[in-house]
Amino acid sequence: MENVFKKERIREEIIIPPYEGRSTLVRKGEELIVIDVEGKQVGDFVCFNYNDPKEHVSPVHMRASLSSIRIKPGDMLYSNIRRPLMQLMADTVGKHDFFFPACDYYRYKVDFNVDDHPNCHDNIEKALKKYDVYPAVIPDPINLFMNNVLDDLGDYKIEEPLSKPGDYVRFKALEDVVVACTTCSQDMAPVNGWKVTSLKMQVIGAE
Repeated sequence: MENVFKKERIREEIIIPPYEGRSTLVRKGEELIVIDVEGKQVGDFVCFNYNDPKEHVSPVHMRASLSSIRIKPGDMLYSNIRRPLMQLMADTVGKHDFFFPACDYYRYKVDFNVDDHPNCHDNIEKALKKYDVYPAVIPDPINLFMNNVLDDLGDYKIEEPLSKPGDYVRFKALEDVVVACTTCSQDMAPVNGWKVTSLKMQVIGAE
């Protein structure tokens, strides 16, 4: 990783511990790298326009604008008003999900009969407070590294992520944006290979 991105270009580096979330401000022209440290760890990723937090990256609008249920280098991350806020520049995995909402209290309570389990919804909400972003509803995330497998009939099953230690995605900010990312808390299904581990975010200064 450090052979690809020179240390002196890294403006900020953030470790996202297991079962937690973190946020950062990425200025227009800067790049954000999200790294899967140990492999097989999903990151629930959201993005807001820093100057107008009512605008945010919206997976349902992305699916319409891209005419696709996958995202690949060169694709834009479109907002709820159909504007690109970021662009995917590089991806060493090639398999992510933007169908599923963030796991929340009810996911664990209803489906697993577990109270007080850490969840991505609450972790995103907490992380965004650092930049005074208080959305009325947490938008659906892009689930980085999530391996949601669809068959020919449109049915799906969740399998372990394909990401290996050090795999990453790299985005370029097209506006000043606040992003938040969690280490997905799901440890009772194969979403994260049955184990929750760390992610790393690096903000690369604009040239």
